[in-house]
Amino acid sequence: MGEIFVVVEHRQGEVRDISFEMLFKASQLCREFSHNLTAIVIGGKDESYVDEIVKKADRVICVEDEKLKNFSAELYMEILNNLIGEYQPFLTLIGHTSWGMDLAPCVAIKTGYPLATDCVDILIDNGRPNVIRQIYSGKVFSRISFKESAGYLITVRPGAFLPPENMEERQGELVKRELPFSLPGLNKQFVEFVDTGAGDVDITQADLLVSIGRGIGEEENIEVMKELADALSGVISCSRPVVDKNWLPKFYQVGTSGKSVKPKVYLAFGISGAFQHLAGITGAGTVIAVNKDKKAPIFREADYGVVDDLFNIVEALKEKLET
Repeated sequence: MGEIFVVVEHRQGEVRDISFEMLFKASQLCREFSHNLTAIVIGGKDESYVDEIVKKADRVICVEDEKLKNFSAELYMEILNNLIGEYQPFLTLIGHTSWGMDLAPCVAIKTGYPLATDCVDILIDNGRPNVIRQIYSGKVFSRISFKESAGYLITVRPGAFLPPENMEERQGELVKRELPFSLPGLNKQFVEFVDTGAGDVDITQADLLVSIGRGIGEEENIEVMKELADALSGVISCSRPVVDKNWLPKFYQVGTSGKSVKPKVYLAFGISGAFQHLAGITGAGTVIAVNKDKKAPIFREADYGVVDDLFNIVEALKEKLET
């Protein structure tokens, strides 16, 4: 019987969705292969969210200290390295987020364990993990195996595993530990967390979003899309390229570096569907995508897809709404 570690990600006193997604997948693997599920929480003293994690794992190892309240890759790496050395887990799952992309390579170097990043599925074949990754801008799925190792590290793409609302609950053992005194000094220090802010509108509260990507072509075309959003009693939003071009402010952006949204209807016009964007719409009800490229990754996530010039569809919708 082996063990699977899930490193819990948190921010400003709240557990991030990626943590529950990893716990869900790890729980499936543990049930199928008779492994134990251990959640690793590195954070401040007596954090309230620990009680929630205890219900999702067989054991929760909580390393507590006010120095750990905010993420520090240096400290977290040293702590995780010690825990991996002590428990020898078969798998260690970390979110493929800005947090995890800083931490996971450090842990791989420290432990010597092989690392696979940005994985959308995890399989176990003949006692060794295989992972599924997307390549060529998400147009091809690749299955990758590991070399033989005592343990394996995997970063998981946000939104790859969606836990059900009635996710299986456990009553795990809570093991609390203090920060080891032997840890080295820090080369960098957390200063502050700066939120992007909601701005003039809050896209996270919208029931219908008309979201635009680089496919709209020119900044002048945004007004046409806003007219459609108004006609549908919706709100405009966008993918990162639109913000990078300074066509819309940051608070309109959907994705891992923007906002996660949960509208009842999500209309995506000219958005190819990079994984960073798709991670922001996992909670959407009905996703409707319009794109010229029939191989655009967003069509794999959409409930309905239209391969056409987006402006043809916009004009057709506006005509219907006017009649």
